[in-house]
Amino acid sequence: MNWHLHFLGTGAAHAVELGSSSAVLERDGKPLLLIDCGPDTLDRYMAAYGELPHAIYITHTHLDHVGGLERLFTRLWFNEALRGQTRVFIHAALVPWLQTRVADYPGVLAEGGVNYWEAFRLVPCSRGFWLDGLWFDVFATRHHRPGTSFGLSLRGSFVFTGDTRPIPEVLAHYAGDHELIAHDCGLVGNPSHTGIDDIERDYDAALRARLLLYHYGSAADGATLTARGYRVAGTGEHVALAAPPPPRPDAG
Repeated sequence: MNWHLHFLGTGAAHAVELGSSSAVLERDGKPLLLIDCGPDTLDRYMAAYGELPHAIYITHTHLDHVGGLERLFTRLWFNEALRGQTRVFIHAALVPWLQTRVADYPGVLAEGGVNYWEAFRLVPCSRGFWLDGLWFDVFATRHHRPGTSFGLSLRGSFVFTGDTRPIPEVLAHYAGDHELIAHDCGLVGNPSHTGIDDIERDYDAALRARLLLYHYGSAADGATLTARGYRVAGTGEHVALAAPPPPRPDAG
């Protein structure tokens, strides 16, 4: 099988020209899992695949990562064949935040009589989740406040940090098998995001060689990161991945 990570968008919240940061795990050219669903993600997904996503993982609930869920609700609810078919995987600690951000507005439909989550299959998790025979590890990242952001790992294939500060001890555990590491990085860090100086201070050379940077501030910033010797994801790029091995015996 061929495995790829397709970056629908690579931008920070203000970098609308780069698209909201999101990626699709592909197996043999077909989408398996969408990671995050920002305001423009659904349009980009539909343009690429001609269908709505069957499975979504949400890293955290900032609107540049969940702003597309309201529109996806409408598309699913008004298609009875699809209603309740899209699985939304999210760490259990984030469910109250997601409920508040996207599901709790009074009157999901003007006509009433509809519960938001009936359009989806909400799947809370803590350590990880199963999808199509694969086990995905879920781990806490550092995004301004503890317990508000969680990355994703498919052992032997890739790690997707989501928005984060540097997490060397976490990646030592979840990216210990030479996985590609898709990592939040801009030119300058802040309490919620990693800057390139943080990368060079907190990660050793061996780990830096496996980084694929995304969530940067502009095309010019991406070019600067590339000039510094880093691999930078481009909007629309398909990145080849190693095929994941069979799940380990203790998975799940």
